[in-house]
Amino acid sequence: MKLTSDKIINYISRNGQASGKELTDYLENISGRAVRKQLKNLTDKNILQKIGKPPKVYYLLAADKKIARTINIDQKALNIINKRYLYITPTGEAKEGLAGFLVWCEKTKQDPVKTANEYITTLKKFDRFKKNDLIDGMPKMKNTFKNVFLDKIFYLDFYSIERFGKTKLGQTLLYAKQSQNISLIRRLVDEIRPEIVRLIHSQNIDGILFIPPTVKREIQFMKELEEKLRLPINTLSVTKIKTEIIVPQKTLSKLEDRIENAKKTIIVDDKKIYKNLLLIDDAIGSGATMNETARQIRNKNLASNNIIGLAITGSFKGFDVISEV
Repeated sequence: MKLTSDKIINYISRNGQASGKELTDYLENISGRAVRKQLKNLTDKNILQKIGKPPKVYYLLAADKKIARTINIDQKALNIINKRYLYITPTGEAKEGLAGFLVWCEKTKQDPVKTANEYITTLKKFDRFKKNDLIDGMPKMKNTFKNVFLDKIFYLDFYSIERFGKTKLGQTLLYAKQSQNISLIRRLVDEIRPEIVRLIHSQNIDGILFIPPTVKREIQFMKELEEKLRLPINTLSVTKIKTEIIVPQKTLSKLEDRIENAKKTIIVDDKKIYKNLLLIDDAIGSGATMNETARQIRNKNLASNNIIGLAITGSFKGFDVISEV
C-alpha cells in the first residue's frame, strides 16, 4: 500500500502542481490537517516547493531535484556565488547562491562549472571600479554632463553586469519596487543600511535628501527607505511637483528631456544650511535627477561644503538598462 507522501508526490508529478485542498479532495479519507502536515514535511525535505500566498498556495516538485548533480566548483568561487548570486524564477521564487545559480545554468543550458568560472571573472572586471565597497560614479557623471553639481557620487553596486544580467542588489531593488513588498523592502534596507551609515560617518554628513519618486504607487519605495533607515540626521524638505500629466523619468529616452523633467518638477524647499549633504536615490541611470537636485542646492547655498550622491544601484554606461526601475 502506498504511503500518503508517495501519493502526494505522484499526483503532483502527473499534474504539475496542486493546492492543499485539491490534494485533500484527491486523497478522500485523509483530513486536511493531515495533508498539510505531509506537505510541510515534504517541503522541509526539499522534495516539494511551495509557491504563492494564502489563500492561493500551490505545491510543485522541487526544482533543485531536477538539477541535482555532482559538481566541482572551486570553494572560493562557491563562496562568492553563495554570497552574491540571486535568481528570481518566473513564478517569483527567490533562489540565492548556488541553488539559484544551478537553476539559471539549467534553464540556459550552460555547464555550471565553466559558467561559475566565467561569472567570477566577470565580477572581477566590474569590481575593479569599487573602492571600500563603493563604486565611484563621478567619471560617468562628468562624461554625461557639461556641468556636474555634485562633489562625489557613489553606487552600492551596478544594476546589471554583462551576460549575467541584474546583480543581486539590482534584482532585489527591482522586485521590491515593482511588487511593493514590504518584507522585501525591509530585507533590502537591512542589507544596505551598514554601508549608508559608514558613508555618513566617513563624509561627515549632517543632512540627507531622499530623491522623491516619479511613479505613483500605493507603497512608495523611497518613503519606505527613508522611514526604515531610521537615520538620526536632519532630512531636507523636497517636493515633486504634480503636473497635469505625470511623466516618469524612466519613460524619457533623451538626456535633455530628463534634465528638463528634473529641473521643472523637483523643488528643494529647505531653508537650513548644512555642511555636507547626502542625496540618496534608488537607481541612477542618466543621473539627471540627482544632478539637477544638487544644482538647486548649490543655487540656494544650502551646503557649505560637499554635496554627495548615493544610489543603491547605478548603470555601468548609458541609462536605458535602468528604465524598468
